[in-house]
Amino acid sequence: MNNNIEKEFSPSSWAISNSTTMYVVMTLILIFGISSYFNMPREDYPEIKENLVFITSIYPGNTSEDLEKLITEPLEDKLKSINNIDKITSSSQENFSIISIEFNDKIGFTEAKLKVKDEIDAAVSSEDWPMFNNVKVDPNVFNLTFTEEMPILNINISGDYTSEKLKQYSELIQNDIEDLPEIKKAEIRGALDREVEIAVDIYKMMAAKISFSDIINSIQNGNISISAGNIKGNGKRKTIRILGEINSPIELESFVVKSNYNNSIFLKDIASVSFKEKEVTTYARENGKAVVMLDVKKRSGENTIAAAEKIQKIVEDYKANVFPKNLKISITNDQSELTKNQVTDLVNSIIFGVVLVVTVLLFFLGFRNALFVGFAIPMSMFMSLTILDNLGYSLNTMILFGLIMGLGMLVDNGIVVVENVYRLMKKEGMSRIEATKKGISEIAFPIIISTATTIAAFIPLGLWPGRIGKFMIFFPITLSVVLGSSLFVAIFLNSVLVSKMMKIEDANMPLKRLIRITSILAVSGVLFLMSGLLIAKNETAEFCRFLGSIQIFISVNFWIYRLFLRKMANNFQLKFLPIIDNLYEKILNKILIGKRPYLIVFVSLILLVFSFMSFGGSVESQRTSIEFFPNEDPRQVMVYIQYPEGTDISKTNAIAKEIEKDISKIINSKKYLDDSNYNFMVQNTISQVGEGSENPEFELGSLSEMPNRAKITTSFRDFKYRRGIRSSDVRKEIQVALKDKYPGVSISVEKNQSGPPVGYPINISITGEDYTQLIEKAEKITEFINTKNILGIEELKIDVNKSRIINLVHIDREKAGELGLSAGQIGQQLRTSLFGTKAGIYKENGEDYDINVRFNKNDRYSENALYDQNLIFRDPANGLIKEIPISAVTYTSLSRTFSKIKHKNFNRIVNIYSGLSSGFTDAGAVVSQIENAMTNFPEDLSGINIDYTGQLEEENKNQVFLLKAFFIGLLLIFLLLIYQFNAISRPVIIMISIILSLIGVFGYLALTGNAFVILMTMMGIIALSGIVVNNGVVLLDYCDILINRKKMDSANKDKQLIQIKFESIIQSCKSRLRPVLLTAITTMLSLMPLAIGLNINFYTLFSNFNPSIWWGGDNFFFWGPLATTVISGLFIATFLTLFVVPSLFLMIEKFKLWIGIRYR
Repeated sequence: MNNNIEKEFSPSSWAISNSTTMYVVMTLILIFGISSYFNMPREDYPEIKENLVFITSIYPGNTSEDLEKLITEPLEDKLKSINNIDKITSSSQENFSIISIEFNDKIGFTEAKLKVKDEIDAAVSSEDWPMFNNVKVDPNVFNLTFTEEMPILNINISGDYTSEKLKQYSELIQNDIEDLPEIKKAEIRGALDREVEIAVDIYKMMAAKISFSDIINSIQNGNISISAGNIKGNGKRKTIRILGEINSPIELESFVVKSNYNNSIFLKDIASVSFKEKEVTTYARENGKAVVMLDVKKRSGENTIAAAEKIQKIVEDYKANVFPKNLKISITNDQSELTKNQVTDLVNSIIFGVVLVVTVLLFFLGFRNALFVGFAIPMSMFMSLTILDNLGYSLNTMILFGLIMGLGMLVDNGIVVVENVYRLMKKEGMSRIEATKKGISEIAFPIIISTATTIAAFIPLGLWPGRIGKFMIFFPITLSVVLGSSLFVAIFLNSVLVSKMMKIEDANMPLKRLIRITSILAVSGVLFLMSGLLIAKNETAEFCRFLGSIQIFISVNFWIYRLFLRKMANNFQLKFLPIIDNLYEKILNKILIGKRPYLIVFVSLILLVFSFMSFGGSVESQRTSIEFFPNEDPRQVMVYIQYPEGTDISKTNAIAKEIEKDISKIINSKKYLDDSNYNFMVQNTISQVGEGSENPEFELGSLSEMPNRAKITTSFRDFKYRRGIRSSDVRKEIQVALKDKYPGVSISVEKNQSGPPVGYPINISITGEDYTQLIEKAEKITEFINTKNILGIEELKIDVNKSRIINLVHIDREKAGELGLSAGQIGQQLRTSLFGTKAGIYKENGEDYDINVRFNKNDRYSENALYDQNLIFRDPANGLIKEIPISAVTYTSLSRTFSKIKHKNFNRIVNIYSGLSSGFTDAGAVVSQIENAMTNFPEDLSGINIDYTGQLEEENKNQVFLLKAFFIGLLLIFLLLIYQFNAISRPVIIMISIILSLIGVFGYLALTGNAFVILMTMMGIIALSGIVVNNGVVLLDYCDILINRKKMDSANKDKQLIQIKFESIIQSCKSRLRPVLLTAITTMLSLMPLAIGLNINFYTLFSNFNPSIWWGGDNFFFWGPLATTVISGLFIATFLTLFVVPSLFLMIEKFKLWIGIRYR
């Protein structure tokens, strides 16, 4: 055999010739990678910037119909002219309007907001735009992300103090927290802002013949400081400034409202002045006890863990130096703790995978060669982290799983390089450099194409539209970066190391050197370990113990390898692997003759059809469920409480307290307490009534007070501490306990969302013009579905109703006109009496407080006082003061109005929605039963449209996209393979093997009954297609090399072409058996910890000698379906590569010979 180098791959040859440069590159990758790992922000899930723009308008004292007519519809009319809008929704309710605009990806985040702002400004500039307090209603246009609306933690302040004093304490800490660059806002719950109230006595005011205008004008003209200008004198300019602003609210009492003939009427004569809290709009409790709470929300893109650590330092500082000792302050619902645990668990999964992969490499390749391949793991990881950090990404679960997924795949290139160089050195007697250059030249193009085809499988995922696409795109990006990094490492870095250090023989390390190295490691390790054991217990001591234990562990393992593992590895390589090689060769020689290849392919196709049919039958029988996102065990359970619109907050608060007691009985039952009465299941329960009780997953941007609503959040401890009890079981207990217990109130027991919000699992949208008809039909549909007793429906609710009671004031226009009254005067008088009118501002300690004029509490809520009051005004015709009772020109009637009016794409809409009962996960199956039931709905549905939206709509949309992405990925792979082989037959073989690998995926799901998780399983299938193609490319490309060599070899001139191809495919399969097995085994082992849910904490193992072994967890529930998809599919795909691919190869070659076609 000719040992001369026939050709070279110039990049690798350059790297080998410039080894010093490459060593510097390795060092830089190591430094930058470690730096990036520690500097990247830690997040649970990646933050996504959606093309969402919100418009909120506050117009106090108006009904939902008023808001729709005066605010929402005019704004929507303006928005119709904007392009690139995917969906526009709005909600008009009492005092408040919100419009949400979802843009497609053809327009930028900022540009979308600017376009909306321009249209809104044009609408507001019109002459007939509504005004409040003599100022035009100003709609607020803003962008908002989901993460900015989710509190990262709550700070609860309580003690034996008034709520006013507790609020003062909370404001102190609020200021420091909001000064942090990571924090967007810290909202106070459970305490109220203050105001100066002028509480007017209607009877005294009428007796004095004083109007609201007199009072307001008196305050506005008296509480003012103005500059009168400058005067000149003696060469100087002096500014004249009139000081009229009050220094205390009590000064308002001495304001003269009316003065007639030395008979002055002061404000105190007709009203009481008080500096007090506004009317109650919020309550907050921690574990049933009243608190003042801070809802802390971070800015988009900031580090959750860093923000939480800074807040904790601020809280500790205030505890120690500012707050009184008897003031209790606690931090609850700390999301940074969950983020830290989840990220740590995934990092440990990576380490666990590395240990398993390196162990397998050790047995397959030997110690030295395993080091060459294993070297690719940290270098590729650190290079990937450096790239991802510079792209501005955080270290979140999507990124980390991408690294885990790539772990087994990235060693593939290194395995092929090392194996090929080793073969040339051992079998052809080449030198290291010569073998490296030739070895890499033989496989460089195949591994580049195989890497490109793997990446090609993920390219369509980069076009994933919508909210889910922005969330999931981090996974394919990470995998692509990892695979690209591994290719760089294999071609440049591995080539240098192999050319300098590879040896054929596996010689023992000289004993003296081994003793010297292990002694240094052991002594250093003992010193670090003793330091960590003797110094005070802190993070430094823990790290010293970790370093010491690691060094001792490595030292011991050197001897274990020399005494035991080396012999075992050599026996495995020299005895077991040759047996496997020879057995595989014998099997191929038997199955690739005659009609047997056809039989193997036929059986494989039958298995594919059978697996599809079995899966379909399992789904139809509901043994296998279809889920959108993985069904995680909840970290939080939220109980949402809602009374009809118009309910007073005191009533809502009362029912919330009762429900809190019910929840407390469940979560504090004996089964969740240990012997010391420590609750190992639940951390705390937080209650919010009124403000802050919205569901941010479905009500982004809401600013309404919501006195009819409450939210009770139960937070669970981390999964590892729950002693095997499922938090979903606790949720089910709460659902059962509250079901139908409190009539007249809507109660929903929900869990935290896995990933971005996608809508309710069950959502029936009813659209039409007549809103009363829509609500009536919605009520009848709800009643009809409830009679069917469909399992899985938690509780059907309607998002709007017509239960809001209003007093309609009808004006006798003729009589009012004769008396000189207008509808505007009457309306403003009643509005001021009840709601109040702002008369000015009182300033204290840098804060501004409104001065509001209204009736006192007794008169304000008395209909007699309201309607019998005199409207006092000066008649412009004769200048005389008139006193007209409002009841003289009006009469009232009771009516009902809508709680809110919703639009979707400019059409009125009513939604019937529900969560799934605990234990049910397949929303599609439940909705399908509802659809079937609705075919027998007895009412006439003409004039309305019914759609099944929410989660199901997102499911269908994303499932269609993923199917397209799968086939587009296959097309890209096919085109790359055609470029690689310059033929059709080889790519067809590989494409068939990809399709046949689905036997493993669907066969496993049918066999186990595990859920088909649309996002995870489909992404697993796409990832699988990229992995499967690698082995096929390497095998068939080497087969072509062998065919060409044999054709050129004069010893084979008398052999038939089919015989040469038969020998070549067997030789190629035997030669590539180990790389194929290694790729499959390493990929499966890297995913195994997540697939089975095994967790080991390697840091505590070496620092505290506690491995913290536990099973399950959030990562297992979330990523397990994807991991099992790849493992099951790859297991079958490996068999296909080893047996079906050569069978297909021979079948096609025979067919080509039969029809007389020849390809090079």
